[in-house]
Amino acid sequence: ETYLNIRGEEALLGACQHCFASLFTDRAISYREGQGIEQTKVALSVGVQPMVRSDLGAAGVMFSIDTETGFPDVVVINASWGLGETVVQGSVDPDEYRVFKPLLADEALKPVIELKMGRKEHKLVYGRRADAPTRLKRVRSRDRFAFVLADDDILTLARWAQRIEAHYGKPMDIEWAKDGRTGELNIVQARPETVQARRQAAQLKTYAIKHKGEQLLAGAAIGAAVATGKVCQLKSADDLEQFEPGSILVTTMTDPDWVPVMRRAAAIVTDHGGRTSHAAIVSRELGLPAVVGTGNATRVLRERQIVTVSCAEGETGFVYAGAADVVVEDLDLGSIPDTRTEVMLNIANPAAALRWWPLPADGIGLARMEFIIGQEIKIHPMAVVHPSKVAKRRDRAEIDRLTRGWESPREYFVTKLATGIARIAASQYPRPVVLRTSDFKTNEYASLVGGASFEPDEENPMLGWRGASRYYSDDYREGFVLECQAIRKVRDEMGLTNVIVMIPFCRTPSEADWVLAVMANQGLARGDNGLKVYVMCEIPANVILAEQFAARFDGFSIGSNDLTQLVLGVDRDSARLAELFDEENEAVTRMIRAVIETAHDNGRKVGLCGQAPSDRPGFAEFLVASGIDSISVAPDSFLRVKRSVAAAEQLPRPARISSTDELRMTAEPLARGRGS
Repeated sequence: ETYLNIRGEEALLGACQHCFASLFTDRAISYREGQGIEQTKVALSVGVQPMVRSDLGAAGVMFSIDTETGFPDVVVINASWGLGETVVQGSVDPDEYRVFKPLLADEALKPVIELKMGRKEHKLVYGRRADAPTRLKRVRSRDRFAFVLADDDILTLARWAQRIEAHYGKPMDIEWAKDGRTGELNIVQARPETVQARRQAAQLKTYAIKHKGEQLLAGAAIGAAVATGKVCQLKSADDLEQFEPGSILVTTMTDPDWVPVMRRAAAIVTDHGGRTSHAAIVSRELGLPAVVGTGNATRVLRERQIVTVSCAEGETGFVYAGAADVVVEDLDLGSIPDTRTEVMLNIANPAAALRWWPLPADGIGLARMEFIIGQEIKIHPMAVVHPSKVAKRRDRAEIDRLTRGWESPREYFVTKLATGIARIAASQYPRPVVLRTSDFKTNEYASLVGGASFEPDEENPMLGWRGASRYYSDDYREGFVLECQAIRKVRDEMGLTNVIVMIPFCRTPSEADWVLAVMANQGLARGDNGLKVYVMCEIPANVILAEQFAARFDGFSIGSNDLTQLVLGVDRDSARLAELFDEENEAVTRMIRAVIETAHDNGRKVGLCGQAPSDRPGFAEFLVASGIDSISVAPDSFLRVKRSVAAAEQLPRPARISSTDELRMTAEPLARGRGS
């Protein structure tokens, strides 16, 4: 037990006695029983420390490892106003910050790769009576919508966490406090992190939800698993006998007295709490999926209702009605073969990037910027630049709500985009991460908050105003500038120079020149600070004029979906034409082989990002035989593709055929899984 703001000898002795007595609470006895520790052979000492006046300042918890994924290269910091018990107990939704450890040594850099503002609705402060040493107090509105810590404090704490971890030689769970009178930071406790440190990184279990019911709730995802069961709501840990083992425990929040109940649950859902709350920490230790901080789970979910708790879809956890169709697969990392051809990952969700860090990938071949904009920022870039031009009052109100507490909507957009990119880049550092600039279609842009005021109606958005054509246009250039500012922040301020920029849907060499000029004006000149710029090869013109594009870009990434639909004239989204959409069609494979050879003739790398190598080993074999430098796939396909590539590399390499001859000859069609 912990007791705060203890004054006077009598109160001090009483608090010490209560601490000694806590050795024999239900949860302490249950823990020792579960760990095989003999009940009579334990001892407890009481630490007495001067109070840091964090009741006037702030406090929280930090871990020297990512608690959700086991990624060892970040420090995770939770922070809230007042005494730190609210964060530890999970009674408040705190701010959350992540810092990338490998770049902390360079004091010129600021590798803060996540800034998430919590609700922080109340705080624990000193009480006014001797029998009530602490009390809860409502947080002022301006403090709720403000970050608790500035960058300098975040970086100081992260460096201390790194030093503490180095001292003990293991990942650490650390409590800190900031004195509101002096502004001084203090470390008040450090102990070993017990969950990820025990978890074997040699094996990953993947969960994929194929079919699911209505989404009922969302909150912070703890763990990466999925569980289905009956809802069992408990108001108090005293109701243990009412809990049916294997049920989904639903409650407002948990404290240490809940541990015996939690051990019997299939998953946990709470109204309140953050990633370092009691419910989150214990769920990780028990290996249970938990969705915390949902806000209203106890009101939405009904007793004995069948639900599915999913923590396998990124940093947000979901509760779905009914039993979902879940596919579980074990990935044994020790069985993955080495290959000459690089096998990389396609990543959109920053949280998912950290989850897949144990995979021995050669980097990320496609990081999709539009996911970060759509899921984390949610506002149209031009609505950030010109909020007064947003026509709908509802959209203007939503922009004000999303950007509240930030210096400006611009700062909100650039920082959120930069930190999203940074988490993806950090997961693979120093291996390359190819970041594709935004490639929404006009109808997709219009669905963003405020987007309808800036987007035209197009009959065919797939072939309309997308990709490179937007970046130099008077109607979007200012939005692209925000993207450039975020990329520069990631590379120059945070130090993640492994980010390679890739331009999508670039129709002509002249268009390439215009885009590169806009980037250079924003401090992203190709070659500066090692910056490489790639181009998507997804239009037949990119293949036919590959030599001219190679003169302007450092590499190509073949987008097989768009290239196939434009070579064959088949809408890739058309169910009626699905049988005609075939990446292994001879016309498409000739195009792919031609651009690989031209790229290599001009000293440029070329990769492919698309679903086909995951679905068809024969297509991966064709790519390897054609000399492709890299193949980028979804993480859950990595092992399968890596094995296909390794097998293909053992086959005899065919003699090279020139691009001209390839386009002229009649090649034998590739064998295809669904006919030839």
